[in-house]
Amino acid sequence: MPLLLTSHKTPLGTLNLIAREDVLLAANLSTISAAKASLHEDDRAQGFKDVKTIPVISDLINDYFDGDLSALNAIKVRQQGAPFSQAAWKAMRRVKAGKTLSYADLAERAGSPAAVRAAGSACAKNAIVLVVPCHRIVKTGGALGNYAYGLNKKEWLLRFEAAL
Repeated sequence: MPLLLTSHKTPLGTLNLIAREDVLLAANLSTISAAKASLHEDDRAQGFKDVKTIPVISDLINDYFDGDLSALNAIKVRQQGAPFSQAAWKAMRRVKAGKTLSYADLAERAGSPAAVRAAGSACAKNAIVLVVPCHRIVKTGGALGNYAYGLNKKEWLLRFEAAL
């Protein structure tokens, strides 16, 4: 069964989405080819079907941008990564909208307090932006840190969620 692929318009620009049925495998604010490249080769081998919307997932993303900041929590996700990255992504999903967490706290919550750089790397490798909310991870002291799609987008999301 081919993976579902769509480009979703948002206030931040185009959010490219790839899903297998109701499980989101990739979401980015760059290109469809980059979203495809982030997938495991077994997933890419399934092929792709362009769709207008992805059932449930597209609606929940619309709900989020319409102000239901908890809507993204209902989206199931799966992405490939090392055990620490998996733990970090799981910890990111527990950070509620309107809150932030430092890279150091993320490392601790992922089970390795000394792995602050690895926590930052997990954010950088996150293939499911917005839904796995790496934008909620900031430097100790509150400085924004980095964001693959530009600090202006990270700041917009944090202001939208009332975290700034």
